[in-house]
Amino acid sequence: MIDGRLSLTTPEGTRLLLTPAGPAARAWAWSIDFLVWIIFIVVCATALQGKLAQGIFALLLFASYWGYPILCEVYCRGQTLGKRIMGLEVRRANGLPVGWRDSMLRNLMLVADFMPFFYATGLLSMLFDRQFRRLGDIVAGTLVVYRDKPPARRVETEGEAATPLPLPFPLPPQQQRALADLFERESVLPRARLEELGDIAQPLTGATGAASLERLRSFAAGLRL
Repeated sequence: MIDGRLSLTTPEGTRLLLTPAGPAARAWAWSIDFLVWIIFIVVCATALQGKLAQGIFALLLFASYWGYPILCEVYCRGQTLGKRIMGLEVRRANGLPVGWRDSMLRNLMLVADFMPFFYATGLLSMLFDRQFRRLGDIVAGTLVVYRDKPPARRVETEGEAATPLPLPFPLPPQQQRALADLFERESVLPRARLEELGDIAQPLTGATGAASLERLRSFAAGLRL
């Protein structure tokens, strides 16, 4: 952890910088989700009448309380409605998206986090853990982190085209093709991955990160001439 951010590397070799969410933001997210659930239950209780309806209501009560967070975390990229509003998401400890096992474990452990009253155990666990994990997160191997907003993608117009530069030394045809392909695929690659490729190209560009990437862009423009 550096400056409050976790630096993780996925199996694909992509470096992720994640910021763990603290108790306050998570409490607000939980409050929003709880309010949504209460509204759903009130609507169901009003709509369902009769003895048979009472049984259906009991099933809905159970299924919605336990199923809502699990389904949202698995199918909505780690976000319930409350987490989406607060800009949070659940991930595995290695930075990958959560699966069924992870989400079920962390949500079933809410019972332990709730004890002895009103999530006192979960709060203490978050306060004493560097990554603000409650017991459910520790058992499931998950993290609640802030969801980074994707940076605005720079769209190159005809008037803003990169200035063509000659290569500092000759490259084999395969490497020239790879350089040209990089900027043809730029729109589908994360900015962090592009800058990481810029670091790898330091021997060619003499720079790192965004500066190296822009120099590569100029080299690619020179190849198209």
